Amino acid sequence: MNYAESIDYLYAAAPMFQSVGSRAYKEGLETTEALNELLGNPYKAYPAVHVAGTNGKGSVSQMLAAVLREAGYKVGLYTSPHLRDFRERMQVDGRMISEQEVVEFVERLKPHIERLKPSFFEITTAMAFDFFRRQAVDIAVVEVGMGGRLDCTNVITPLVSVITNISFDHRQFLGETLPEIAGEKAGIIKPGVPVVVGEFQPETAPTFIAKARETGSPILFADQRYRCDGHDGRMFEVENRGDGYRFTVQLGMEGDYQQRNLCTALAALDILTERLPRPLTTNEVRRGLAEARVPGRWQRIDTGEDPCPIVCDTGHNEAGLAFVAGQLKKQVYKKLYFVLGVVADKELDRILPLLPREAHYLFTQASLPRALAAEELAAVCRTAGLQGETVASVPRALDRARALAGPEDLVFIGGSTFTVAEVL
Repeated sequence: MNYAESIDYLYAAAPMFQSVGSRAYKEGLETTEALNELLGNPYKAYPAVHVAGTNGKGSVSQMLAAVLREAGYKVGLYTSPHLRDFRERMQVDGRMISEQEVVEFVERLKPHIERLKPSFFEITTAMAFDFFRRQAVDIAVVEVGMGGRLDCTNVITPLVSVITNISFDHRQFLGETLPEIAGEKAGIIKPGVPVVVGEFQPETAPTFIAKARETGSPILFADQRYRCDGHDGRMFEVENRGDGYRFTVQLGMEGDYQQRNLCTALAALDILTERLPRPLTTNEVRRGLAEARVPGRWQRIDTGEDPCPIVCDTGHNEAGLAFVAGQLKKQVYKKLYFVLGVVADKELDRILPLLPREAHYLFTQASLPRALAAEELAAVCRTAGLQGETVASVPRALDRARALAGPEDLVFIGGSTFTVAEVL
């Protein structure tokens, strides 16, 4: 079995949530625990940081991993979904798992995969945990896939639990109200383990406080410790609300919405520096944050030969697209061309009112079964007051936007992780 055959086998044996939606979702940790038991529970071989939340968990995970690497630790990083290459999901010190290592894992686990029938995410999580142990990492940063309480990453007991923010997404699995969703996210809080929550939200804070009290876990709301103001998209002025100390941080990723994620990461690093073998220094934190990158988050992809700036962003739910809309308002352009593609289970009535009315839309669809058909998307969007044209594929939609745009215009691609993946 070669690498391509191994990946094809995984997709066939265990449907991926990102591709097929709810059919791939499995509730409960029994299969995860069985897989890890077969591997000797590799996640117990190293300490970890556990990161959940509706939006921002990928950015915060990248920030934490980058700072820890800069401090000299060997760091495993597990994130999802991937954009282009399956191996993006699991990295050690920025190096993806090798193709051969994927092949060897699949061949080793194949009989057990066929017996246990795990989900795609359960397999990849076990693969990541095993990879990190074999690489002898000093620490792993582990991003939750969805929710928290029943997510298959929730077998770990971390040094600190991090919950970035709470908004509406995956309501069919996580709950219809913000407190219900918060309850699922709060499921990652472990007895005695400190927890950082990104924002104090009146609707959700009582849920987190109650859970932390139940588990005896110190709780810190990041926005009560730090305040961040953005400048030019990458430079942030940070204030410690406790002692008034101010300092400047340059991020390796762009977007004013990163200020919330930065506050969350800084609060988590405060706790980590107390629990690691040696404290993190201010210079290590600054250098690490400057190196942090998240592919697809407010990423400029213009080649220099394009007629105007081209930007993409993977924000895809109500809160994520609200951030995107806010960022777009700060851009200077004559005309905005918006390449828009979404998945079929998104609540369009919640996200369409957030999108700019003045844009010319290229309604399209990514090449996966879960994508909403371009014609259907166009019909719903026109009813909501968004005007434009339908283009059958994402690459063709981008080509069309390039053809229409002039030097004073802006092209934006978004609405779904998978829409963005096809232009990177």
